[in-house]
Amino acid sequence: MAAIEELDAEEAALADHTVITPQEAAEAAAWRPAPRGVAARAAVLAGLVLLILAVPQLVPSIYTNLISRAAVYGLIALSLNVIVGYTGQVSLGHSAFVGVGAFGAGYALTVMKLPYAGAIVLAALTGVAGALLIGAIALRLAGLYLALVTIAYALFAQETLFNVRSLTGGGAGQPAPRPSMFSTDVAFAYFCIAVLALALAFDWRLTASKGGRAIEALRDDERVAASWGINVTSFKLLAFVISGILAGVAGALFAGIEQLASRQDFTFLPFALTFLVMTVVGGAGNRWGVVQGGVLFAILPTLLDRAHENFHVFPFTAMKVTWEPAIGALLLLVTLIFSPGGIAQQQRHLLSWLSFKRFNEPDHGGGISRGGTGARP
Repeated sequence: MAAIEELDAEEAALADHTVITPQEAAEAAAWRPAPRGVAARAAVLAGLVLLILAVPQLVPSIYTNLISRAAVYGLIALSLNVIVGYTGQVSLGHSAFVGVGAFGAGYALTVMKLPYAGAIVLAALTGVAGALLIGAIALRLAGLYLALVTIAYALFAQETLFNVRSLTGGGAGQPAPRPSMFSTDVAFAYFCIAVLALALAFDWRLTASKGGRAIEALRDDERVAASWGINVTSFKLLAFVISGILAGVAGALFAGIEQLASRQDFTFLPFALTFLVMTVVGGAGNRWGVVQGGVLFAILPTLLDRAHENFHVFPFTAMKVTWEPAIGALLLLVTLIFSPGGIAQQQRHLLSWLSFKRFNEPDHGGGISRGGTGARP
């Protein structure tokens, strides 16, 4: 696996066909911000954390659950990013991964009477089961063919699995009560934010590890990765398992928002497509970008509704929640044409500065995949 470290350096240099001299690489690695720069960055980061923690207390009570939904969507985007951003595969079955996690948690809490921690573990395991199924198929397929298989899995879950009355509770849904210490909307919002923070920390450690870099190497060329001694089969399957775990946990939290898992919440249209679009718009490959994309699409219906009610001029008078798919499609087109790196590419200088690097750190193609500032062409 020592070859992975060499591959990591070459991958960054070749990704956008930019030649990096040894002197430039040494200068970039040796650069450190001055004490005042460190203090400024730390202050801004602390302010952002405090702002996030204050939001559940500041918003009207009717919007508190929206904060939970935004955190859960961020977690879903993070899970999908492992497949789309890190391995370069296309998955359109994430509504099924999230759905089985939600129903698994509801079943564990309502029928099996497990504690909430046990329900979270069961939700993660159900996500792993689906990920192993799709991952095993992904070992032989890629691109369009894998996308079609994930669509088939999402439709199978929607039409068959989610109609098993003993699992889903039928049309009434499966109750998924919250734990007593997080029973209020505000407390549950903080719980969802905390889980998202842990997932971000895990993702950061993943991409900094040899295994994470091996997963990322699959995105560019699996044959080249194999020639460097990377076990393509194992690491591709590992990526799907990690994605399934995060999606299953996100499903458990999603069910806890309304304390009910309902099959209408996990249909292929529009949820599976929304999950993929928000990941691409956020910036596939960049953890901070995809989380922002998830938050954006979580609050978009509410933004459209409030704009329609409060602004009595065109085009706001014509805006309705039903516009969400059209706006999502428009954002996707704009992203693909003008900013392939999505929100992360637009914020690359700010994200570089907050990562304790230069504000105008040169992009050599590898930054976005590690939660940095770059965007692959």
